[in-house]
Amino acid sequence: MRRQVPLAPYTTLGLGGPAHHFTECGSEAEVRAALAWARERRLPVAVLGGGSNVVFADDGFAGLVLRVTLAGAEFRDGRTPEVVAGAGVEWDELVRGAVERGWSGVECLSGIPGTVGGTPIQNVGAYGQEVAQTLVSVACLDRDTLERRVFGRDQCGFGYRSSRFKREDRDRYVVLEVSFRLQRDAPPRLEYPELRDAVGRAGPLEGVAPIEALRLVREGVLALRRGKSMVLDPADPNSRSAGSFFMNPVVSAGAFAELEQRWLALGRNGRIPAYPADGGVKLSAAWLVEQAGFAKGHRRGGVGVSSRHALALVNFGGTTAELLGLAASIVAAVEERFGVRLEMEPQVVG
Repeated sequence: MRRQVPLAPYTTLGLGGPAHHFTECGSEAEVRAALAWARERRLPVAVLGGGSNVVFADDGFAGLVLRVTLAGAEFRDGRTPEVVAGAGVEWDELVRGAVERGWSGVECLSGIPGTVGGTPIQNVGAYGQEVAQTLVSVACLDRDTLERRVFGRDQCGFGYRSSRFKREDRDRYVVLEVSFRLQRDAPPRLEYPELRDAVGRAGPLEGVAPIEALRLVREGVLALRRGKSMVLDPADPNSRSAGSFFMNPVVSAGAFAELEQRWLALGRNGRIPAYPADGGVKLSAAWLVEQAGFAKGHRRGGVGVSSRHALALVNFGGTTAELLGLAASIVAAVEERFGVRLEMEPQVVG
């Protein structure tokens, strides 16, 4: 147990003051002991994984920050291969291991920063894949009872970038281990034109062995993410972000019709980027942000909008207060112009 530990180095944004108490837990027993220690002292607990989806306050956290470092990934071969991984395993290491074995189902999720433990909470997704499609179970520790619980996929309440762990059971469980069921020798599914084009530049996939096709898809995804500064790179200042800061909003067909009327009333022509989703219409948050006046490269003090991707808010040496102030201005501008309220993706702590 350490005291007054700066949190900024543990986040991809590089922001946040000190944790009054800080510990790293590499086993279930250590997680249980840390939670019991905090309960005895009536301290709030914040759980930290890879730090890619969290924004800590400038004042830090007046409680215990519990960093989960449970390691180990077991790749179980078979007709339907499975992967069981500790919550502290780097997500992209799991994806790389699956692709190298020719196991499909997570290749489009390459390059996403963070740890395995965070993926079911957010139902991480990209380029037509999401964790809910391959997840089998999530093993958790109940913060209240300190008992281990296991949830099957159907019990996780998955939705778009959401789950029971983010909604009704927010801050109730600590993820310990996640298992996934993948496919062997299955051709990759390329649902997004952007990804199809990127993979196609390396040559057609027809007649290519499945393991080689998966490798090409992974390389295509990584190339796209690097082009948007969505892969962690110390040499790229735009990558000092939490990835997509806002979720793509899903609205009803009626709300989308109103949005189109607003767009025409502004004297604009052209199609509003939109896609069918969950019985409604999914909008491009990046498009909304830019059309509301926050172009790529916009700067405000020590923070700004990435010059590579309008959804990424970047720390250029600023503060959490500056970052959240910019985010609030973007939310207000989008709502005023389009009547759509953006929801932040990262969790704000402190």
